[in-house]
Amino acid sequence: MIPNIKTAQTDAELLACSDVILFLRPHLQKENLLAQLRDMQQEDYRIIYVTDPEDASKVVAFAGFRHMHKLFSGKTIYIDDLACLPAYQGRGYAAKLLDHVKELAKKEGLQAVQLDSGHGLFPAHRLYHRQGFHISAHHFTQKLA
Repeated sequence: MIPNIKTAQTDAELLACSDVILFLRPHLQKENLLAQLRDMQQEDYRIIYVTDPEDASKVVAFAGFRHMHKLFSGKTIYIDDLACLPAYQGRGYAAKLLDHVKELAKKEGLQAVQLDSGHGLFPAHRLYHRQGFHISAHHFTQKLA
């Protein structure tokens, strides 16, 4: 079954994504999540999601992304977040979300779709390679006090 990809716009739709967002980002606080998502939407952050085919109220996978314009890559879509609940992995939901973002970028005439992935997330890396992504850089972070 091909999942129906939806865009989270309302508070109810954003909150419906909470379980899968908190699965990916367990350091976040559920009670602050809606306010943080609304703030991020002011910076062009968008969420698309897929629901359980048998329970349309249960979000099982999501992608969060934004448009960027970078000197090294031109106009791109950057995928900040992509996750699927463990019980739903292996069903092609993440691949469909990636396909959707790539199609959006193509329709808008953008040059690339980019994302970062945790160093040891090998199943995700296999998906990204199958989807045509390649490793082009290392991402460095320094936490500031």
